[in-house]
Amino acid sequence: MKYIMLQGTSSHVGKSILTTALCRIFFQDGIAVAPFKAQNMALNSFVTKDGLEMGRAQIAQAEAAGLEPSVEMNPVLLKPTGHSASQVILMGRPVGNMSASQYHQGYSLKAFEAVKTALAKLQGKYDLLAIEGAGSPAEVNLKDNDIVNMRIAKYLKAPVLLIADIDRGGALASLVGTLELLDEEERALIKGLVINKFRGDISLLKPAIDFLEEKTKKTVLGVIPYLDALDIDDEDSVSLDDKKEMEKKEAPLTLAVVRTGKISNFTDFDALAGEEDVRLIYAQTPQELDGADLVFLPGSKNTTQDLLEMRQNGFAEKIKSLYRAGIPIIGICGGYQMLGERICDPYHTESEHDAVEGLGLLPMVTTFAREKTTVQVRAKASQWCFLGQEADFPELCGYEIHMGVTEFTAQAVHPFVITRRDEESCSLADGAQSKDGLALGSYIHGIFDNDDYRRFILNALRQKKGLAPLPVGESYAARKQRAFNRLAQTVRTAMDMDKLRKIIGL
Repeated sequence: MKYIMLQGTSSHVGKSILTTALCRIFFQDGIAVAPFKAQNMALNSFVTKDGLEMGRAQIAQAEAAGLEPSVEMNPVLLKPTGHSASQVILMGRPVGNMSASQYHQGYSLKAFEAVKTALAKLQGKYDLLAIEGAGSPAEVNLKDNDIVNMRIAKYLKAPVLLIADIDRGGALASLVGTLELLDEEERALIKGLVINKFRGDISLLKPAIDFLEEKTKKTVLGVIPYLDALDIDDEDSVSLDDKKEMEKKEAPLTLAVVRTGKISNFTDFDALAGEEDVRLIYAQTPQELDGADLVFLPGSKNTTQDLLEMRQNGFAEKIKSLYRAGIPIIGICGGYQMLGERICDPYHTESEHDAVEGLGLLPMVTTFAREKTTVQVRAKASQWCFLGQEADFPELCGYEIHMGVTEFTAQAVHPFVITRRDEESCSLADGAQSKDGLALGSYIHGIFDNDDYRRFILNALRQKKGLAPLPVGESYAARKQRAFNRLAQTVRTAMDMDKLRKIIGL
């Protein structure tokens, strides 16, 4: 089996997106390529067909490689819960919450055994593994117990590309400094350098490239231009800062997502952002919700803490005032739980709080359980209305990731019926809607990826504003495939692919 590993001078330099690019390039070239990341720290996750949880970035990479995602592509997932602690998910199942010191000083090397098992399964199925690192390999305080960077490269004897983000500034110093902090064996594994997110005239960069190659004795394989509006799933909420430019878009509909401190699965709204008549913003202050036609409460890894912070920073009262003014509010997963009367945490699953008062827009109480629900679902939506428009969708798809059990304190309209969980048929009510129809919630992630349903919600908002409805446009799945191809073509053009193939041994 062949390998290529992408490591970075720091977090958020573009490792995930360039790994995605290589997955698509080699898939286009007819090579059986699969992605791999030993350990991912992210609140953006997905559920595989067999009900296992893994990082969203590896989902996108698998899609780019033409593959059904499998948990072996991301055997360890860390989901930060706050206070320097994370929920540890091993091979798709949670094994408990651990502090940073507990994990790095005791558990990570045990988790490496699962990493090796996952690698063995992938090695028997594919010809090439495109491996993503995490953070920087030069974090000397973490190196002894690191299982995602150089330990993987050494274990597989994998050639490594070192990536720097020139848009941040200091890219040359980051590359030189990172190499300097590696030991001799690690430096020998670095087979090429990549400068990412470049804007401007590349000819002006040539003296810097010449200097870099002379200084490090490493080849600069490519200078990748800055790409925006890619329509490809992002790894974690730090990438929301990159979406600010998109918020300047002129469009008749403004949708606002409340950007809570522990926001998770914000990719639930990516399909909406790509619609021509939508301007999607991630609001960090209550004032940014002014003028919104619809407000979303997203998922959260610490729902009770986010709810308390929303009450302190004014978001809670702002949301209720917008609701009273006739603005619809939609909650997904943790956001759905927030819309209820109360959230109880008797086992302190998320925090030290026994119970937290909800926003009171839906007649329900949620109690956190010890076990997590992770399942792909199919659902139908009928016999309910949104802004006067009747819903009728016989088959929708999505997935659930939650630890809460919701019970209702009064009769409620349930907008969805789950008809299949994994491969088993069922008939389970999901979600709730207020009597006036303005507050709506569901446990189903990915619901807006369904093209007809997404356009139904948007057209209801359009008609409320006196605008004519629009037909369903290009499917979200087709948009993503087009984005993968655009990314691949850009990287093919900017990178010396012949040298890269020689480095890999193809």
